[in-house]
Amino acid sequence: MTFGLGHDVVDVTAFSDQLAEPGSRMRALFSVRELRQAVERARTKRDGEAVHLAAKWAGKEAVLKAWCEAMPAFSVARSLPYTIDDFPWARIEILDDALGVPHVVLADDVARELRLSLSGGGAGALTWHVSLSHDGPVASAVAMLEIG
Repeated sequence: MTFGLGHDVVDVTAFSDQLAEPGSRMRALFSVRELRQAVERARTKRDGEAVHLAAKWAGKEAVLKAWCEAMPAFSVARSLPYTIDDFPWARIEILDDALGVPHVVLADDVARELRLSLSGGGAGALTWHVSLSHDGPVASAVAMLEIG
């Protein structure tokens, strides 16, 4: 059963400008594997790395939104285990498999916090679904959290 749905849209040009800004910490919000995949995808598709990172960023934002939406179904207290200042962006990865299909990969500690935020860990099996897209100046993602 679906308990959380999130969607996000990113302006690719503005995102690219943020990546290129001197002293920007935007790259630190991605894991080494995400950065490596974006570089490889840009090389293969002969386009810019920023468009692929923008889609991954939209995916991360969509995951956060789906997580927040799922919490009220399980908990009276609607508080995330993280704040916007300490959210583990690089530990919530949007990675492509060998066929190029994107998947949500949570670090073990983040997966544990997700489970605990959903009724103290008593929720059933958690499955993430994510879809990324980009066209011209826009990158977009939808994430869905299924609990069963």
